[in-house]
Amino acid sequence: MAKLQKTVVLVGMMGAGKTAVGTALARALEVELRDSDEEIVIAANRSIAEIFDRDGEDFFRTRESEVIARLLQGRPCILSTGGGAFLSVANRQLIHEAGISVWLRADLDLLWQRVRHKTTRPLLRSPNPRETLRALYEARQMIYAEADLVVDSAAELSVEDMAARVIAALRMRPDVLAGGQKE
Repeated sequence: MAKLQKTVVLVGMMGAGKTAVGTALARALEVELRDSDEEIVIAANRSIAEIFDRDGEDFFRTRESEVIARLLQGRPCILSTGGGAFLSVANRQLIHEAGISVWLRADLDLLWQRVRHKTTRPLLRSPNPRETLRALYEARQMIYAEADLVVDSAAELSVEDMAARVIAALRMRPDVLAGGQKE
């Protein structure tokens, strides 16, 4: 059994599969899945949309950074982050020092197929959500490219296939997975 040595932080756009792939990855590696957005929702006792509406994005991003810093101090786990979490220089530095970032890279069409019917995405509450997603996608690509590892997504890949791809990428880093060949 491969033993996780440091927290694996999944980053990427909304709809990239961070939570779904993270769940399968955590199961395969027999570690806990933590979700920074979920931790914020629990602490605030409000949805992310409600936090954005009431307190604004800056307030949310500050709480997000606090949660990520706290979770990186705990036992190694899989950490699913919100799409904007990796945009913060401070968050990227924390993640790089205490964990390993994995960008789940997906193309714009695949992301749109996955998020277009979701009502829980505050940043897509705009007159043209497809265009908003495209603008976010284009603005964020260079930042996500700073991740330690990149794993490409495709529509035909199952969640388990993606988790296996992430594990294969992690195996390239002896500082992350130790021993075992279980997948």
